[in-house]
Amino acid sequence: MPKCNRRCAAEAKITLAYGPHHYCAEHFTDFFEHRVTKTVRKFKLLKRGEKVGIGVSGGKDSLALAYLLGKYYAKSNELLALMIDEGIEGYRDVALRVAKKYCDEWKIPYQVVKLKDRFGYSTTEVVHKINAQPSLGTSCAFCGSFRRTVMNEWAREQGCDKFATGHNLDDEAQSVLMNVFSNNLPKMAWLGPMTGAEGFDGNGLFVKRVKPLYECPEKEIIAFDAFKGIEHYSEECCPFSWMAKRNHVREMLNHFEDQFPGTKFTVVKWLQDLKPHLEDVKPAGRLQACTACGSPSNSPLCRPCSMVKLLDAVKAAPRKAVAAKGGPTCAETKGLHDREFV
Repeated sequence: MPKCNRRCAAEAKITLAYGPHHYCAEHFTDFFEHRVTKTVRKFKLLKRGEKVGIGVSGGKDSLALAYLLGKYYAKSNELLALMIDEGIEGYRDVALRVAKKYCDEWKIPYQVVKLKDRFGYSTTEVVHKINAQPSLGTSCAFCGSFRRTVMNEWAREQGCDKFATGHNLDDEAQSVLMNVFSNNLPKMAWLGPMTGAEGFDGNGLFVKRVKPLYECPEKEIIAFDAFKGIEHYSEECCPFSWMAKRNHVREMLNHFEDQFPGTKFTVVKWLQDLKPHLEDVKPAGRLQACTACGSPSNSPLCRPCSMVKLLDAVKAAPRKAVAAKGGPTCAETKGLHDREFV
């Protein structure tokens, strides 16, 4: 068993293959927390006095994020958590109980917003509609668009200067490759540790989203939670996640990371090197307020409102069981259930 790199004589509890680095639990959590605060400073994600919204789901990423923001920034910034209820029974309701427990413990006020209340449909109801008319696409496309709209609307209503999400290194590397595969430069330009960081605020329609866990690999977040005793909701993969194309990209990236440690860091570093060359890349269309809901949009009707119209057009959707699994699930492609880190 290797010893901790910090020469504390303790046995290592985790090995980071891209170093390789070996850490005991205490020195790993110190290393992890330093990396997050360094990311915040390096990319200027937060300023003293700003009101910061936090997306908290009860999963590993959002709880690590809430814990660290509460520990390091609660004295200098006002923190407020948003919990989005997609309406997936037996999944989100359980996760939100975990989220509420920790926000209460860490004294972070929170609010819950239901997709059903905002759009007229829960994610489960969206899936029933898709079962009736598969040409609608995937539930992930609907849910993701709805969630992003709720985040921005809520942050604006609360007067937040920034909205922090639990997106990690794995998420960013996956998004980079997905945009490469779809040849989507406008979306590629939108990526980074701070959404809209290059002087773009959407005429005041957007609240900038920040990613303090931007340089943190997913497996290290799981280790951090375990060492800190944060009991996140472990079944955090959505039961409808098999529909997502991201799962295939995740599986591929994890394979490369296993064979060539540091691959995910390299992909994200490539994006950072590319970003200066994407400054002139703009989204298609002129940014305007949606005529139906007032959200920022590149067309008269924003994407979520257009999606709601599509759902409304599907009449008498049968409330039958979810369609049979058609691809790998989130959990199957993560391979993160093993708590042995060395």
